[in-house]
Amino acid sequence: MKVMNKIGWGLALIPMILACEAYEAPPIIPQTGSTVVSPSNGSPLVLSIENAEQTIPFEVTMADFAMEGNVTYSLEMDLPGAGFANPVELGSSATTTIDVMTEELNDELIGKGLAFETASDVAFRVKASTDAGLRPIFGDVIILSVTPYNADVDFPVLYVPGDYQGWNPGNEMTVLKSVNFDKKFTGFVHILGGSGEFKFTEENAWVDGKNYGDNGADGSLENASDASNIKVTKFGTYEVNVDMNTKTYTLSTPLLWGIIGDATAGGWDSETPMNFDKDNNVLTIKTDLKAGAFKFRANQNWDFNYGGSNGELEAGGDNIPVAEAGNYTITLNFNMPGEVTYTMTKN
Repeated sequence: MKVMNKIGWGLALIPMILACEAYEAPPIIPQTGSTVVSPSNGSPLVLSIENAEQTIPFEVTMADFAMEGNVTYSLEMDLPGAGFANPVELGSSATTTIDVMTEELNDELIGKGLAFETASDVAFRVKASTDAGLRPIFGDVIILSVTPYNADVDFPVLYVPGDYQGWNPGNEMTVLKSVNFDKKFTGFVHILGGSGEFKFTEENAWVDGKNYGDNGADGSLENASDASNIKVTKFGTYEVNVDMNTKTYTLSTPLLWGIIGDATAGGWDSETPMNFDKDNNVLTIKTDLKAGAFKFRANQNWDFNYGGSNGELEAGGDNIPVAEAGNYTITLNFNMPGEVTYTMTKN
């Protein structure tokens, strides 16, 4: 009886086995991405300011989605090794020629941190999209040796009008900058007097729906016409970061900057405070200096100090020499993210 049961089970499994063997997987539809063919892989590409308004044609191959549909080709750029985690789209086209403005490519390269007048490897790829409801496909990555030119980059800006600068959204200096062109803005706001109130605005004028306050003082932004002003309770220079993707912002601990050193009135014991120049968005002081040296320091704390030479500063840098006694105008400039500079002019 046990033998018959085993035989029965075996006979029952045979159709299932045969059915599995007869099953055919659905066919895999091959798809082919689009790749840049001109400029060719490994080619040098030297940009020049004389050609800033000219376009560079990128020729790409046709993508094949294995079905009918209109295809759009988009050229993406990133640094080699970054895995296109944060690509920049340079242009798109319904044809296999994608025109890229020289000035725009140069700005994006500088935004990625590439050095002026220096050849650097840059990765390019093509994203092909179709209106047939399929996912985009990406072609092979090519590497070009690109040399950007030296020019002022027009970073996207976010205006910061407030009581500290006369509530003037048209002040083109009191702004935050998006150095990665990703709607994330950073910079320094010098609030040394007044009510301590300010807002953010996307335009250099008061435009409904384009200016932002914080109703709950919780770090989230609202753009309603009655949104509350953002307000600080302590004076100082604030590092400000705004993410317009998430409509959030952060403020650092305020720092009160001054000059300190044996060339200054307070010697090496006490800072002489600096003032705010709202027209140029810099800290400034006009004062008598002795022959000697000085540095910039904040909050009576050596954790916050800058020194250097030739107008360039670094944290903890060397003392700045004063060769001759006299009356000087000194500025401290945080306007360019990632750089701190100064001027010293004898009056």
